[in-house]
Amino acid sequence: MFETGIRQFRMAMSMVWGSRVNPHNVERLIRDALKTLDEFGAPGDDVQQLLEGPFSDPVARRDFQNRALRRTARRLVRVSPYYQKVFLTEQIDLATLTVETLHRVPVTQKRMLQEHQQDFIASDVHPSLTTRTTGTTGRPAEVWLSQYEIELWPALSALSGLLRNEITPQDCMQINISSRATAAVQIDIEVCRLVGARTRMLGIIPPEESLESLLSGGDAAPTLLSTYPSYLAQLVQAARRRNLGPGDFHLRRVDCGGEVLSGTLARAAQEIFGAPVNDLFGMTEILPLSGRVCNQGHLHQDLNMGLVEVIDLETGEPAAPGALGTMVITPYYPYRECMPVFRYDTRDVVRRLPDERLTCNLAGVPATSRILSKADQVLRTNDQIVTMRDLVEVLEALPSQPWPARFSAQVIDEAIELTVPEEILGDLTMNEVERSFRASGITLHLVCRSALEQAASQFRPLRADLLETTFAGRRN
Repeated sequence: MFETGIRQFRMAMSMVWGSRVNPHNVERLIRDALKTLDEFGAPGDDVQQLLEGPFSDPVARRDFQNRALRRTARRLVRVSPYYQKVFLTEQIDLATLTVETLHRVPVTQKRMLQEHQQDFIASDVHPSLTTRTTGTTGRPAEVWLSQYEIELWPALSALSGLLRNEITPQDCMQINISSRATAAVQIDIEVCRLVGARTRMLGIIPPEESLESLLSGGDAAPTLLSTYPSYLAQLVQAARRRNLGPGDFHLRRVDCGGEVLSGTLARAAQEIFGAPVNDLFGMTEILPLSGRVCNQGHLHQDLNMGLVEVIDLETGEPAAPGALGTMVITPYYPYRECMPVFRYDTRDVVRRLPDERLTCNLAGVPATSRILSKADQVLRTNDQIVTMRDLVEVLEALPSQPWPARFSAQVIDEAIELTVPEEILGDLTMNEVERSFRASGITLHLVCRSALEQAASQFRPLRADLLETTFAGRRN
């Protein structure tokens, strides 16, 4: 117990003072936690506080954020060719940098990562592993990781997941995410290894094959599923075609991220698989910072790992309470080392919450709305602003259950035109579907494409379409 206390103290000091975290110390804490859980069935309150951080007090939280920002910026000036130029050009005084003055530092955009990749790699680190964005929102960006990050990120995730009962040695995780998302796959696999759980890495294969894996029994039966909303939709449809239900599966949780998860799809998946569906946020460019949705539908980001801002879509200034804005994220050192970013504009649109005190189960952690759209996908007319979530929620609630919803949308002559495959209509007329949108406060003109016309119609890209084909269905 004394040694465990020393390890907890070391980790706590690393988190508070921003010194380099020893991944092997975190791994030893995982082993300590496994022993404690095996003996007592629950972690101690002190370990839980270590995970959440002492940030329920706004004054303590702001002091931590200011120190973390300065520490991160000072290192970037020393080791990042890209940010050396930025801070020098903008004449940023690192000694007085605070959350309030942070807006003086220009945001970093994805195209900058693509065009100046080498300038983002820290000069004091040896790159070890590269990972890419999936490319569903444009040309992929490549991010390099160090050996330290490869070891640290899964260890922190494993400790957190173990102590929150999100993963146990008895679990088996089925991973249905694209294998080209190297970092995400590596983290999931290593988390399972550190905890002692089983792993099934399948990727985005034909959903019928993944369904067969979910139906397997015994110790190898998947109890956790990690996937994208669009692929989850295909799994739900495949299960319905076979008249399967909760009694046929062994899942206790489904984790989704990377796309808009509609309430209708989440409820349908829970009914089919008999497990709650978590809506998570993660992004290759800003790892290891991540977010999770609370019981009231807010998106809460990890305070320990980085700072989240919401800036106005037009002005770039802090968004007003209740307004739409794009999330700008700064991962802190020492969690991000090899290819760090500062004020990275994710282009993920959220709504800043009103300033009233939160009452949800994660009330101690600041939050935004769920992800609503990418910034370039927000539809604006003189009379309305419509996000991708607005459209997905209405379409996936239609009686035809068109999961995942495929469509394209644009503004033409101050009117929103929504193009969909004709099977979305089901037994409804186009006028009836348009009325469903009006009932949600959205006025638009609906255009339907037949199966023959769909090839020429550019529907929104889905991660379920990153299909990795196999020979399982091939006939001899």
